[in-house]
Amino acid sequence: MISRKAGWILAAAFWTVYGLLTGFEVWISMIAHGHSVPRLLGYFVLVWEAWLAFTFVITVLVRRWPVIPPRGRNIAVHIVAAAVVGVVHSAYWMALLIWLRPYDVRQSPISTPDILDFLLSRLPVDLILYSAVVAIVHAVEYYRRYREREVEAAQLEASLSSARLHALELQIQPHFLFNTLNAVSSLVRTGRNDEAVVMIAGLSDLLRYTLDHAGDQSVTLEDETAMLVRYLEIQRARFPDRLTFTIDIDPNARHAAVPTLILQPLAENAIRHGIAASAGAGTLNVRAFRRNGDLRIEIFNTGSLNHDREGIGLRNTRERLQRLYGDAQSFDLRESSGGVMASLSIPWREIG
Repeated sequence: MISRKAGWILAAAFWTVYGLLTGFEVWISMIAHGHSVPRLLGYFVLVWEAWLAFTFVITVLVRRWPVIPPRGRNIAVHIVAAAVVGVVHSAYWMALLIWLRPYDVRQSPISTPDILDFLLSRLPVDLILYSAVVAIVHAVEYYRRYREREVEAAQLEASLSSARLHALELQIQPHFLFNTLNAVSSLVRTGRNDEAVVMIAGLSDLLRYTLDHAGDQSVTLEDETAMLVRYLEIQRARFPDRLTFTIDIDPNARHAAVPTLILQPLAENAIRHGIAASAGAGTLNVRAFRRNGDLRIEIFNTGSLNHDREGIGLRNTRERLQRLYGDAQSFDLRESSGGVMASLSIPWREIG
């Protein structure tokens, strides 16, 4: 959107060019008379450059008394203003004609009837120009307000999107916290106090991570992976003989940007429906690498896919990815050989 200063510069340039073109037209029509070109051009530039001041006055009047929507009082104000502008400009035009004498010695002496005729002949042009300026000012004002509303709408949409994402994060955090506290209480009831202490220490680290990154939409994959390791260590305290895990992160992907707390709900879903649901030992493998212009993350767990319902973690993960990346992302949960594969792909971006 053009700034107000740039708009007035354009207005000044327009009236200057308009004056030059008018002067050239008159000079060409009287080329045989041998008039002074600089004086003739200067005269017409001064004549029409006065409309810059009138444009400013009209702009103020339009903002104070707009003619759209039409109101009787506002229209009356502009009719009077147009008449005043026409008379003032015609008088100014006549004064320049007498002072500069642009037509040299060929200029005839001016009498009172000539002055009246001059004013009346110029008045219609000024009235037309007044109407044109009113229309242009209205158009510019409507465009400016339209752009401002667009910016406000975009800011509101961004704020709403941020609020929704934050709400999704807040939904994940207590869900994860309650599950972990339930696991701690279960360990205490069964007398596995040392394991409960390990789990509480790990939970403390995870809560600190959550607080440190509160409000952050993205973190590095390295930070998110470190948090995931602490989470998996907590879960291994619950299933010491049944859970093994591996994490394979491409060194070139460590600084890739990922949504905060994007891996934990996927790992929680894998453990809940894969490891915890099976009486035997289970495995969870995490891989992350760059493929073309995307970051791809794969989480595999032994077990079977639960088709009945999707939990909070997976549902929020899908919604967060959609809100953050739109159609540029993909998330898929499918059965793989011997287990379940959760894979997500997001546009590549680095932090730091």
